[in-house]
Amino acid sequence: MDAFVPFAAIAASALFILSLMWMSHPSTARRGVRAGEIGMVIAIIGALVQHEVVDYNLIIIAMIAGAAAGIPMALLMPMTAIPQRTAISHAFGALAVGLIGAAEYYKHAHAEYAGGFIMWALMFEILLGFLTCTASIIAFAKLQELMGSRPVSFPGQRIVNGAVALAAVVIGVTLALDPTQTWLFPVFAALALLFGILLVIPIGGADMPTVIALLNSYAGLAASAMGFALGNKLLIVAGALDGASGFILAVIMCKAMNRSFANVMFGGFGNVVAGAAGGKDDRVVRSASAEEAAMQLENAGTVVIVPGYGMAVAQAQHKVSELYQALTKKGVDVKFAIHPVAGRMPGHMNVLLAEANVPYEQLV
Repeated sequence: MDAFVPFAAIAASALFILSLMWMSHPSTARRGVRAGEIGMVIAIIGALVQHEVVDYNLIIIAMIAGAAAGIPMALLMPMTAIPQRTAISHAFGALAVGLIGAAEYYKHAHAEYAGGFIMWALMFEILLGFLTCTASIIAFAKLQELMGSRPVSFPGQRIVNGAVALAAVVIGVTLALDPTQTWLFPVFAALALLFGILLVIPIGGADMPTVIALLNSYAGLAASAMGFALGNKLLIVAGALDGASGFILAVIMCKAMNRSFANVMFGGFGNVVAGAAGGKDDRVVRSASAEEAAMQLENAGTVVIVPGYGMAVAQAQHKVSELYQALTKKGVDVKFAIHPVAGRMPGHMNVLLAEANVPYEQLV
């Protein structure tokens, strides 16, 4: 079994890398998802057979509880709710990272670890883990409309945020240099949790998907730091993949929404002044079948369809597909213009249109 553990780490790491690569195109996306699932199963088995595990009772209970929560969440969650499902998953993962970090800190709270690499990795891991947990919970609550989606601001907000972050960093450095000061650790954890809340409340709900991509990056970096602290190479690889891909995705979404990444980092979200609201539109609304709409458009050489969140909410992708097929039969060139953040997350429209059998080559 000791020989199986490093093999499992290598195999799972390879499958995670292949999973990301294959998920970059619809024709191989299912293979990518399967590779990720198999890689995670191998990783879990590799963790369970290590000689440090002396009792499986609590582990089995935890696995049953996790499956009982995760399976309904995956099966019952509609496509339009994917962002908040992602957010709450980040919260669970980040909380696990923070709690494991806390356990490891108390295990290493001795003078011989002062200033050592393990303590620095633990402090970084715990800070990112706890702040990502509370930030993800707030993101989930805003998207799920459990709390108001409007930005929450108060006088001196940036100063308070900076003071809390600075205090957490200072205490983290103090604990890394002198881990025997265990009385400071609960303060450090509380400040990290508080900063996660303060980080997200000034951001509007419409911008929350971009924040979730950034939180995904934070969770990955925290897991990677945990890998360094535990000497677990698989965690280092998986966390680095998650951290890098989440960061790149956040940058892509920022560019698509005409926002700078600095705007995200420093909480400029949700504060864009809205233009003057238009008056009430009293025009007559007319409904038409896909064939009737195609008749009105058949004289066009090219038709560009721009799907958005409305299509997702109305589950209208099949009607749009019917329109596409009717126009194509009449010789019209039909393209789908996909904004990177159309719907709520990158790829949202792609998945819905693929579900309705719209060829991927028609998506631009």
